[in-house]
Amino acid sequence: MSDRARRGYPVTAWSTVNSLGTSTAEVISSLRRGRASLMPPPLGAPIETVCGVVDSDLPALPKELERFDSRNSRFVQQALVEISTALDAARERWGAARVGICVGSSTAAMDKIENAYNIHAETGSLPSGFDVFLSGSFDGLVQTLRALTGLEGPATAISNACASSGKAFASARRWLDAGVVDAVLVGGADSLCQITLRGFRSLGLLSGEPTRPFSSQRRGINIGEGAAFALLERSGEGPRLLGAGESGDAHHMTTPDPDGRGAQRSMEAAISDAGVSAIEIDYVNAHGTGTAFNDAMEARAIRATLGAQADPIVVSTKGYVGHTLGAAGAIEAVFVLESLQNGWVPGSVGADPLDPEIGLNVPTTAVDADIRVALSNSFAFGGSNVSLVFGAPE
Repeated sequence: MSDRARRGYPVTAWSTVNSLGTSTAEVISSLRRGRASLMPPPLGAPIETVCGVVDSDLPALPKELERFDSRNSRFVQQALVEISTALDAARERWGAARVGICVGSSTAAMDKIENAYNIHAETGSLPSGFDVFLSGSFDGLVQTLRALTGLEGPATAISNACASSGKAFASARRWLDAGVVDAVLVGGADSLCQITLRGFRSLGLLSGEPTRPFSSQRRGINIGEGAAFALLERSGEGPRLLGAGESGDAHHMTTPDPDGRGAQRSMEAAISDAGVSAIEIDYVNAHGTGTAFNDAMEARAIRATLGAQADPIVVSTKGYVGHTLGAAGAIEAVFVLESLQNGWVPGSVGADPLDPEIGLNVPTTAVDADIRVALSNSFAFGGSNVSLVFGAPE
């Protein structure tokens, strides 16, 4: 690797909350054991499917922040608790105004808006104190993060469907490159709601059984929820964000380009930005939704990008927690960071029997491996793609 690639930006702390657990340790333990966590949807939706559901018994926000309280905000608060010491240290080191916030979300706390709508339909009035902007908007998410962390730097939320929090990493890297900040709290959060469950059902993409990415028996997607955060700093210790690449192929509103050209461009751009070669990629955390079109497209794109000489481990982790939509890029980045830090890769649960057309090295149980460089993909509706390259600690 070049000197530039070895530098990158260190990720000095990270955390996640999802259906595998409400602490990073619980999540990683389940991931290592190959234990998926998918169950029927909790929202009373008359839909035959399973979802990655977060334990609902999470503490409410403090009294002074109760106007921001929602399931989504509770995920955020729970995930931030684990990295609060690192955030305090970054605020002290760089100054609160030099630490930014860049997060992704697809629906934020839409379930709270849905509930308010239903109450209004029944009673003619909105719930007491309901504020649509604070409760369910992305600005509300940003304000919640500011209030919980005390950070005063630039802050924004990106909503780009399934690529949202992956793109937050790309934006955070540009902020650091430009010298706008010295550290960024980057991540994503999304909660289950009717609009996503019914929307994906209307597209014919939901599976009634646990999703099976890359399997010859894959039937479709499961929806999940959760939050994940990472602290990127100008200097420090930890795995490193080496590069990011984005593309927009605009092939179709919901269907990916079957040849994977947009996905290939985002991976190539990330690898180039990282200053590494394709042959150096040891591990690919695939977007891997478990739909027939997406998995076939992504497999073609990975083979075309990395070439015949490369044989990286390729895994989709959506079989564990479902597709967490706007939070997926950040949650899967945490999984990648754990692999780089600790030398192992989770199995691609549900992939057996592997579709022979995939043509990739897809293990179905956890693998101990010296992972030095990893690629993580997030591909969204409309052909909006992002790929991230992470490197092991120096």
